[in-house]
Order: sequence, then C-alpha cells, then structure tokens
Amino acid sequence: MNKKKNKKVIVAMSGGVDSAVAAFLLQNRGYDVVGVFMRLGVNQGFTEDSARRVCQQLAIKFYPFNIAPNFKKEIINYFLDSYAKGLTPNPCVKCNNFIKFGELLKLADQLGAEYLATGHYVENKNLKIKNKKLFKLYKGKDATKDQSYFLYNLTQDKLKRILFPLGEYKKEDIKKIAKKNNLLVQSSESQDICFLQGDHNDFLKEKIKLTPGKIILLKNSSCHPEAKLKDLVSSDKRDSSPTAQNDKEFCGEEIGEHKGLPLYTVGQRRGVEIGGTGPYYVVRADYEKNILYVSKDRDDKELYSEKLISTQTNWVSGIEPKMPFECEAVIRYRHKPSKCKIKKSKIKDSYIVELKKPERAITSGQSVVFYKGNEVIGGGVIEI
Repeated sequence: MNKKKNKKVIVAMSGGVDSAVAAFLLQNRGYDVVGVFMRLGVNQGFTEDSARRVCQQLAIKFYPFNIAPNFKKEIINYFLDSYAKGLTPNPCVKCNNFIKFGELLKLADQLGAEYLATGHYVENKNLKIKNKKLFKLYKGKDATKDQSYFLYNLTQDKLKRILFPLGEYKKEDIKKIAKKNNLLVQSSESQDICFLQGDHNDFLKEKIKLTPGKIILLKNSSCHPEAKLKDLVSSDKRDSSPTAQNDKEFCGEEIGEHKGLPLYTVGQRRGVEIGGTGPYYVVRADYEKNILYVSKDRDDKELYSEKLISTQTNWVSGIEPKMPFECEAVIRYRHKPSKCKIKKSKIKDSYIVELKKPERAITSGQSVVFYKGNEVIGGGVIEI
C-alpha cells in the first residue's frame, strides 16, 4: 500500500485487535486517521469505551455513529423476515453491503474523508489493465481468517475508496504488532452474527411466530419421485407440481412434531429432536402445509444438487463475464470451492450455476460467491 501523506481515512473501530492495528498501520503510513464506532442498538460484544481508548492512545479523533435505526431495518428485520419465509439469510453479507460499506462511506463524505478502512482480512488491488484502472478483490493472506466471501457486493466505485490494511498479514502477525506497541485492545474475538448473544433458535423463538407441525420421515430412496423438487427446469424454478408434492407425502411416515419450520435448515441434524431415535437430517420444509421432511440418511440424494440460481448478482469488475463462464463457486462461508459453469438466465441479474460435482445442502437465501483462484469475481443470493 502506498504512503498517502495527509489523506484522510476513517477507520471502523470495534475495540478489538484487528481494527486497532488497522488504524495503527495507516497512521504509520502517513494517513490522517479518524476512528468511528458504529452504535448498532444491540450488545455488540466489543465496547465503545474500548474503541475510544484505542483512539485516545493513538491520538486520533473518535466519533461514535448512531446507526441503530438503519441496522434494525436493513439487517435484523431482514434476518427475521427471511427465516419467516423459509430462507436462510446471510446478515453479514447484507451488513457489509448496506452498513459498513454503505452508511460508513456516507459518513466519510460528511467528515471530508477520502477513504474508509476496516479490519477485514482481504486485499484490494489497484491494477492497470489495457490503460484502464481496475480494482480487484482478493482473498487475504491468512486463509484461516479470509473474509472475502462476505464482500462480493463491493463495486468499483466503492473499492476505489476502501483500504484493507490487514490483507497482507496473518492474524498472528497482527497480534504481535498489537502486543509490541501495547495497543489497548479487548482480548475477545468478534462473533459471527453480532446481534446474537445466545442461541440462534432462542432469538427466533422470541421474535417470530412459530407454528408446530408434522415431521415426515422419507422411508427410503425409492420414495423419491423421478422429477426431484430440486431440479431446475427451463423457467429457472423448481418443480413444485402437486404430483411431486403428493409423492413426497405418499411415501413418508409421520414420526413426530416440529417446533416451527424457521428453526430448521436443510441438511441440519442438530435440533431434530425425536426422542430415542435418529439421527435425522432435514431434507425439505413445506411452508404451505407446515410439514418438515427428514431422512435417516445423511447423504440422502434429495440433499444433493448440481444446479442453483444466483440472484441479485454483482460482478466486482462492473462487467459481466463472457457467458458461459467457468470458475469456482463457494456456496457457504468456509465451504470448499466447487468448479462450476455459469450461464445467463432470462431474469435480470440472475444466472444458472451448474456445478461439476453435486453439493450437499445448498440453501436458498445463502450466498454463492465466484472465484478465479484467490480473486473474487462476484456473487449473488442462492435460489433453488
């Protein structure tokens, strides 16, 4: 990263080691650093006092920023609404897009800052290709901490103003820098979903209406209809015909009662509580009939699919690749990349993704992110 004397940058401060070292590194590179703390209206784990203390230590200005109303509207409500509709949301992707790299860039404008920096472990490279500047997003050096999966919505207009000073470091190096310079940081690590302090399902039970219903066990593989519900047809939608639905019920056996469909995710084992028997794996949830379908086979063929649809797709370069496009797809955070071919759909910003090998438990509402090696090409929201 080049030295930018007196260029103002706001750093999203949490009070933890990553954001503290990010601010420290930028300050040492000649930037005019300002610390900001997002007040989200929830128990965030890290504290405002910790963030303020680090800024005081570095002798930089500190601004708390109340973002609670927008955070509730855009992130928490989205999280709850998604589960209520039978989707499995990805609040961290949404938060990065609308809050961290949305609202904070607006704040940067208000404070007269040219840049925004965060403690994400990713790299943003400014390259010159065919006499044109292009910003490219890459995985961070530390593969165990890489957060590129959550940032596929970044655009060229945003990337030209974003700094990721930790991308070229490993976590152990960041801890050493903090210790060597006696930075006053909290020792705890940030949690995956900042507004969840306890059990995920306890939060759902408190916030949304849940209706108990039947659990149906699929008896064996012969129960599965030829036209699988997961097969994508020419209209880019699943076969949800009455015949397929009836076949499902005809070859199933009622074995218990679920506690509310939003509490269950495709592929999960934990939480399917039927005393003394099992284990059971969630295969499908029928929200119209309030029925949960399960199997005793972890590798039930209904749990595997070779296709998905990417909706609300963003290409980091701002240009759609020439179709069909071959790359690797990651269907959930920390999942192993799968080789795929992407084809254009009839629907705007939607693409058919054909996987080289079937993947287990592809889940509607999660994100699929496209890579070429370590480079993030783009991504979208999964629909199956």
